[in-house]
Amino acid sequence: MSTSKHTQANAAAVTDAPDAHNAQGGQTAGFTPPTSKELFLGFLGLGMTAFGGALPLAHRMVVERRRWLSEAEFVELLGLCQFLPGGNIINLSVALGMKFRGVKGALAAIFGLIAVPSAVVVVLGIIYQHYQHDPNVKHLFAGLAAAAAGLLIQMAVKIALPLRKNLVLAAVAIVCFVAIAFLRIPLLWVMLVMTPISVLLTARYGDRFSAKPQVAVEKATVGKETAKEGAK
Repeated sequence: MSTSKHTQANAAAVTDAPDAHNAQGGQTAGFTPPTSKELFLGFLGLGMTAFGGALPLAHRMVVERRRWLSEAEFVELLGLCQFLPGGNIINLSVALGMKFRGVKGALAAIFGLIAVPSAVVVVLGIIYQHYQHDPNVKHLFAGLAAAAAGLLIQMAVKIALPLRKNLVLAAVAIVCFVAIAFLRIPLLWVMLVMTPISVLLTARYGDRFSAKPQVAVEKATVGKETAKEGAK
C-alpha cells in the first residue's frame, strides 16, 4: 500500500515538473513585465558598462539577472533583430521595449541604451583628435578590440549550446556559419535563403531529431512502475 502511494506521489511530482521547468527557463508563473522606467534603467546600465560589445552583457542582463526573457526567447528575438537592418543591440532594445510596454517602452529602452555612450563617444572623439598618433592610444584600442572579440565568442558559445539538443537546428547553424565565415556570402542573402529553409525543416523534422525531454522520460518510467504495481 505504501509503495502504491509512493508511486502516485512520484507521478504527481512529474506532472508538475513542466511548470517548474518553465519557471527555471526564464519567466515564472507570477512574472511581472518590466515598466518603462525599469527598461530605461536596465539599458542605461548596459550602455554604461558595454565596452567593446553589448550583446554578451545584454544576454546576461536580460536572461540571467533580470529574467525578462528565457534563453529560447532571447535567441528567437536576437535572430529577428539580426535579420532586420541596423545594429543588433539597437534592434534588440527596441524589440524588447515594444514587447513589454509598446512604443513608450521602446523609446525608454533605446534612449537608456544610447544616452551615456553618445556622450562618451563625443568626448573621446575630441580627445582622439589630439592624441591619435600616440603609440599608447593605439595599443589601448588594440586591447579593446581583443576584449570585444572574446566577449562575442563567449556569447556565441552560450547561444549555440542549446542547439546540440536538435540536430536540424544545429545543421542549419553550421551551414549559415560556413556560408558567411568561409564562403563570404553576404548576410542578407544567407538570411533570405536559410530562414524559410530553417522554418520548413524545423516544422517537418524538428521533433524527430530533437533530444527527448527529461520530463517525458520520467513519465514513462513512472508509468512502467505503476503497471508493475498493478500486475502484482
